[in-house]
Amino acid sequence: MNKLGLIIVFSLFLNITVNGQEEIQLTSKDSIVQSSWVFGLGYNFVDDSGDTFDDLTAFSAQWNALAYPNRLSAGRYFKSGLGVEAIATYNKYKVGKVIDQVINTSDKNYLAIDARLSYDLNKLIGQTAWFDPYIGVGIGYTDANNEPRSTYNAVLGFRTWFSDRFGLDLSTSGKWRTGNTGTNHIQHAAGIVYQFGIEKELSRKGEAKLALLEALEKEKKRVNDSIATSNALKEAEALAQQLAKEKETATLAAIEKDKVDKELARKQKIEKAINDLGYVYFDLNSSFLNAKSKAILNKLFVVLEENPELELKVTSHTDSRGQSKYNKWLSQRRVDRTVEFLRAKGISSNRLIAEAFGEENLLNDCDDTKYCPEEKHQINRRSEFIITKF
Repeated sequence: MNKLGLIIVFSLFLNITVNGQEEIQLTSKDSIVQSSWVFGLGYNFVDDSGDTFDDLTAFSAQWNALAYPNRLSAGRYFKSGLGVEAIATYNKYKVGKVIDQVINTSDKNYLAIDARLSYDLNKLIGQTAWFDPYIGVGIGYTDANNEPRSTYNAVLGFRTWFSDRFGLDLSTSGKWRTGNTGTNHIQHAAGIVYQFGIEKELSRKGEAKLALLEALEKEKKRVNDSIATSNALKEAEALAQQLAKEKETATLAAIEKDKVDKELARKQKIEKAINDLGYVYFDLNSSFLNAKSKAILNKLFVVLEENPELELKVTSHTDSRGQSKYNKWLSQRRVDRTVEFLRAKGISSNRLIAEAFGEENLLNDCDDTKYCPEEKHQINRRSEFIITKF
């Protein structure tokens, strides 16, 4: 795609304004929850009439319910779509309800503890950020109508999400006894669920937007490199003209220009070599150098060793999470470890200046007022290298 075509695609897809007021960026709407812990609180309704799946809507005659929350659940859901959950429920068989095909004559407690394995049907029909249908199987223990029993369970339900954290869970479970005690019965559930320990990934729309952003960044870099090269050539030409005026002979002017051009090319080569290395990145709340970071510093050491007059300022930064005082301390440890690594390889201390900025110089908008995914926070946890003397 040519440059004009790329601009048209971006304009149509992301609604870019002419004056640049609307910024292209990934937002929380471009990602969906892939795995999390889920805690639930709600109600359960028991149909233990003894007719199994006949007359499922006989609410007044067969359904048993309480006026207060009587269902607790906790579970873990994985990127594969599988989830495991433990559920505890309490209910009471009311006088006048049909229990095991007989009219109940006294209130009786209902207690159940169940474990189930479920599968997110969105893995088959396509991910959404708000609707999650699921099916599952499980086992449990139920004490109902004074008849304890173990059960095989099957569940069908769905969750609808109001936000990344809160949602509504509705389900129906069939419970089949494993022995000769008690009857098969149905248990319905409705309640509020809360997610934590969330891991998110880009949605299909988010992946498409990211690809477009990367393409735009690549094009921007190409334009900037072209401008920088043009500016460097203009500076060299101006310097050559000034030297020509100051020197008495054309030969001396040509020698002086050649010297300046070589020095400029040398500086550009060194600057490009350092810029191509990129930044040294750190893990969250860590100042230790991982293998990738050490590989970058080893390459930087080669550049410093090949250019003994070269001096650098090393700056270290953190993301916005945590207290500012802590982030200042953490960035100081990062810059110290970065500089110490180079000094240990033989680079003189007077060639390195260290400075820690904490969270002061973020490379994006991930400050304390905004939620960002981990990959955006990672961009800010870095050490940078600035040439102070060639």
